[in-house]
Amino acid sequence: MAQNLRRLARLACEKPHALFTRRPISHGLNRLHFSVSESAFKGGSAIPEITPVLDHTQPYIHVICLLYMSQFPSFLSWSSKEANNALKVHSFGSNWNFFALLNSRLEDHQGFEKWHNGCGRFHSSACIDETAVIEFGAIVHPKAAIGPNTYIGSGAIIGPAVSIGQSTKLGYNVSLSNCTIGDYCIIHNGVCIGQDGFGFFLDERGDMVKKPQILKALIGHHVEIGANTCIDRGSWRDTTIGDHTKIDNLVQIGHNVVIGKYCMLCGQVGIAGSVTMGDYITLGGQVAVRDHVSIVSKLVVASVCLHTLKSLLHYCEDDLAN
Repeated sequence: MAQNLRRLARLACEKPHALFTRRPISHGLNRLHFSVSESAFKGGSAIPEITPVLDHTQPYIHVICLLYMSQFPSFLSWSSKEANNALKVHSFGSNWNFFALLNSRLEDHQGFEKWHNGCGRFHSSACIDETAVIEFGAIVHPKAAIGPNTYIGSGAIIGPAVSIGQSTKLGYNVSLSNCTIGDYCIIHNGVCIGQDGFGFFLDERGDMVKKPQILKALIGHHVEIGANTCIDRGSWRDTTIGDHTKIDNLVQIGHNVVIGKYCMLCGQVGIAGSVTMGDYITLGGQVAVRDHVSIVSKLVVASVCLHTLKSLLHYCEDDLAN
């Protein structure tokens, strides 16, 4: 045991971030050649040298952290006094101490605080209405603004240049950057909005060069976006989704796309860059729209499967007639 702890101490001094793990507690300890049950981290006493941590709903341990002379590492956002009050450290040697550190105890960037309503993390320079809920595990970065009665689910990342209106709900693991979300929207789990669009060109040497994607994605009011849908930000105009438009799961919307009001996009629709769509348009499942085209309002495009089946039947009828 002492040899393993000394090995851990050396590793923590040289490369403290090398000890990070998001795997289950028992797995992380087995990798360090410890024979220990999870109860040691929930108030048990299997290893008295490692401080038990209060029972927590999050079943993952973020880091086994080394303290020297009871000094907390610089990457902790808490002050030493606050940390000492929260985590009581057992000493088994003259100067070395260990404790198990949960995700909620660690913050890689200074200036982040715990939000009072939901225990998520937010940067002190962010603008957040006091009625908003930010769940544990969510992060709100600087230069983000969140309106009243908005709900941010666990694991969501609200990045820079993001503005969210009132009474909007974001599910788990939503990722937002460089975008504006309107009022009364529903953004389901895993949605990504505002990432770079797909744009490259070949230079004179034949190298692939990325085109700058510097504009935003604008989402209107009362919009619903299904799980794992991706909406890229614009390069020469903002990507725009009109009010009351409903988007199904697994939809890809490229950069510079403009979609009107009251449209409906079914599952696995793919819209290439710089498409312009009118209002009250319905695209069936797996419909693909090529780049730089315009679609008039009040148009219904059948799903790929239905279109293929009709074409096949028409072909068979023609073949039988001949």
